[in-house]
Amino acid sequence: MQLSNVLSLDCTKSAVPCSSKKRALELISEIAATHLDQNPQPLFECMLNREKLGTTGIGNGVAIPHGRISNSDHAIAVLIQCQQPIDFDAIDGQPIDILFALLVPEEQCTEHLSTLASMAEKLGNKKICKQLRNATTDQELYNILIDEEEVSVIPQ
Repeated sequence: MQLSNVLSLDCTKSAVPCSSKKRALELISEIAATHLDQNPQPLFECMLNREKLGTTGIGNGVAIPHGRISNSDHAIAVLIQCQQPIDFDAIDGQPIDILFALLVPEEQCTEHLSTLASMAEKLGNKKICKQLRNATTDQELYNILIDEEEVSVIPQ
């Protein structure tokens, strides 16, 4: 699946003031809920419940919170660049400042495992993370991931 199918510019936010893991998940839920025309509370709870199973902070300042949603027939991604790094219980113990969240319909979870895996790989790239951290606008942040996607699908 192409990232541009799940991530839109209006779900991409740069320099977000964020004080905690809980607040970051609340913000992601609010952004996704607006886009999905849903109540943010169930979205927040699904991501929070996933975090209770184990952190989605993959290290190097990056977290990939995710969850299963009902009442929707399509997946949605939210990309947030935090104004200041926050404690997220990441596997390396470091604070995070880049969050890529993916919320998928319950019946489509298997199809989106590859999306999660490719995002984990992409956000494991220090060059891409540096570009994301240096982005100053929502548009710039969005373009970094989408442009990278287009580069990565060009046949060798």
